[in-house]
Amino acid sequence: MLIRNRSISFRLTIWFLTIFFLGWILFGAAMWLDLRHSLITVRRQTLEHRVDRLSQVLRDSQSLPIPERTHKFHQFASATGDGLIEVFNAESKRLYPSPSSTALSFPWPKVASLGSEQFTNASFSGQPYLVLVRPVELDGQVQYLCVAASLTNNRALLQRFTIALLAAAPILLIASAAAGYFISRKALVPVDRITTTVQSISVSNLSGRLPTLRTGDELQRLTDTFNAVLTRLEAAVSHIRQFTGDASHELRGPITYMRMVSELAMREPTITKEARKAFQDVVDESAKASLLLEDMLTLARADSGDCDVPLEPADLTALVNEVCDKILPIALAQNHTLTLAMDHAGPSYVLANASSLLRLFWILLENAIKYTPSPGRIEVTLSHQQANAVVAIKDNGIGIQEKEIPLIFQRFYRTDPSRGQVDGSGLGLAIAKWIADVHHAELTVISAVNEGTTFRVSLQTTRAPQPSM
Repeated sequence: MLIRNRSISFRLTIWFLTIFFLGWILFGAAMWLDLRHSLITVRRQTLEHRVDRLSQVLRDSQSLPIPERTHKFHQFASATGDGLIEVFNAESKRLYPSPSSTALSFPWPKVASLGSEQFTNASFSGQPYLVLVRPVELDGQVQYLCVAASLTNNRALLQRFTIALLAAAPILLIASAAAGYFISRKALVPVDRITTTVQSISVSNLSGRLPTLRTGDELQRLTDTFNAVLTRLEAAVSHIRQFTGDASHELRGPITYMRMVSELAMREPTITKEARKAFQDVVDESAKASLLLEDMLTLARADSGDCDVPLEPADLTALVNEVCDKILPIALAQNHTLTLAMDHAGPSYVLANASSLLRLFWILLENAIKYTPSPGRIEVTLSHQQANAVVAIKDNGIGIQEKEIPLIFQRFYRTDPSRGQVDGSGLGLAIAKWIADVHHAELTVISAVNEGTTFRVSLQTTRAPQPSM
């Protein structure tokens, strides 16, 4: 589970290292067994060659007297194999005196009833030995030629080989891990470029495309497919934006006409009370529809990039005072208390579009009034933190659930039913977020259910405008 959550480079390195380690173990085991087999084979061939020579010496000396034959036997034994040579008869008795004390005390195997050549292992003085016993026909009887050779050198060579394998393993593992990580990172460089490009693509910027690859592999197919999807998505979103803008624009005329006709009809003194109420409902709904269409047109222009918002130094203190003065009657009509506090009364300049910033603050204040049960308390503060001016709008209303806070700036999003009972199109906060983005401002929200909500708008301050000459 821990490996699964790691990066692809890390996982590829671990897999590469694991495969290399297992391969190294198999290779080392195979090499160790092959070396052991080769050493045993060479030792066996040496003993076979020695027995061949001994057999020839004994055959050549059959006609000589016993002392001379014994002398030749001892001479051969002292010249080869450290004297570890013996000749036995079928009753395991020595036919010649032992050529050395080592041969005399050596644990030779029993040769009785042995019908063919045989290799055996023996241990003497704590050392391993390989023994060859071969029956041969000499002097009219079966004689058993026994020769032995120490395997100490073989064991030492195998130990050195094992130590070398174990000592080389950490170095090779570190080198293979570094090589595996380097190769995986090199192979995943295109993936990093793809990730960076994808992160820069959003609904408002669908013109971006992934870098074109000419590798002919899976990554090229992935980027080509993703670029094709982006092309189709861009076309679809463009059609939706165009439809939204065109529909909003075309509907303005009929709605304005219905509202105007209804207002004219209400001026007619002869209409009934019920008709007047019906026309008043038409006027009210037409006004709501006009506001909704205006919001939709604003967002459509923002999406298309046709909404140019020039920024120039504006006095944030004056803007906050102005929006609070304008919305105060609405707050009082809802039996709310609206307070304004500033850390200093002087001008505070920010780069802004005054009308757009006023609309941002109006949307936030209007939300605070709507979602605060009467009587409520709404607090507006303007403070300065280093190079930023922060406008905070706090209420003690119904609040927002924590899981819904990331969603409230989406278009047409309405939260829980208690908030849904309040009139609204669900576009206000989306427009507020767009205005904040245009001003490079940070719009954040802190809220708790049944305790209230605080919206904070942080803007970078600027110098006061220079007087024109």
